[in-house]
Amino acid sequence: MKILTINPGSTSTKIGLFEGEEKVKEIVIRHKKEDLENFEHVIDQFDYRVEQINLFLEKEDVSLGEIDGFVGRGGLVKALESGIYEVNDLMVEELKQAKYGEHASNLGALMAKYYAELNNKKGYIADPVVVDEMTTTAKISGLNGISRIPVWHALNQKAVARKYAKKVGTPYEDLNLIVAHLGGGISVGYHKRGRVTDVNNALNGDGPFSPERTGGLPVSGVYELAFSGDLTLEQMRKLNHGFGGMYSYLNTSDAEEVSDMIASGHLLAKRIVKAMVYQIAKEIGSLYAITRGHLDAIIITGGLAYNQDVLQPLLEYIDHIGEVVVYPGEDELEALASNFVKMNEGLIPVKQYE
Repeated sequence: MKILTINPGSTSTKIGLFEGEEKVKEIVIRHKKEDLENFEHVIDQFDYRVEQINLFLEKEDVSLGEIDGFVGRGGLVKALESGIYEVNDLMVEELKQAKYGEHASNLGALMAKYYAELNNKKGYIADPVVVDEMTTTAKISGLNGISRIPVWHALNQKAVARKYAKKVGTPYEDLNLIVAHLGGGISVGYHKRGRVTDVNNALNGDGPFSPERTGGLPVSGVYELAFSGDLTLEQMRKLNHGFGGMYSYLNTSDAEEVSDMIASGHLLAKRIVKAMVYQIAKEIGSLYAITRGHLDAIIITGGLAYNQDVLQPLLEYIDHIGEVVVYPGEDELEALASNFVKMNEGLIPVKQYE
């Protein structure tokens, strides 16, 4: 069984070719920020990114007719349960309209369906970024009419949690874990016996700041900026995710570039990374409080887990809490393929978006 998996990110598109759950080939297509800025909306990037994928498929001499499954990363759709979903017309329409918000991950479902239909097959998504398993208590924000909602790295968080469960020989549903995904956005979730009962909104201004997102901000400062007349609503959104966080201080969201700055004695770069790590540690600590001490492990994952200027000071903050396991990078392509295989074998049901 051959599977094509597609994971569009804010500045990259990752492609994986699998035979069953075994990865045969992976490529990361990098997109220049200045190229993407030419597109007003995320949906407008579709043809541009498909063209890049086609070049990869041609280079690797991949025939779409040989592919059995097409699975994309799930984007901003309505809140869903964890699992694998067929990409239907309703999902496509809502993603094109950006009904629930704009993000590069919205393109995952559209691309999966596009390539699947070229081969007279169905496209799928799995564990989209809006998987909602939060408790009603965790959703209360502090202002009536505004609720906390999860937008997070569900696919990778669930994948590494299950990877850890397999390693220790205990079902994921029997473990209590805190998983921190550290990437362009940062999400920290409490996995309580197989359900993520609390997690920050890693896109829209909640939790730690990240290389390109503000995280939670002092509210009074935000509404004063919003009503200053200097910025449009769209400009405010871009400051929140895209040009916030580390980027707003250092004019780059590239962690390796920032590490080079630190190595050369750049004091502001050192201070900003220290503050980001501090906020990540606080987020982990706040979730530890609600475990009541019943915690099996803390898992650190995502691209920033490779960066020693981030990882080492973070470990110094949290290693007294309990076991810390590091799975650097992302297992998202593998998780997409695994979901398709399990669905095909009848181990998990395909769900309908409605």
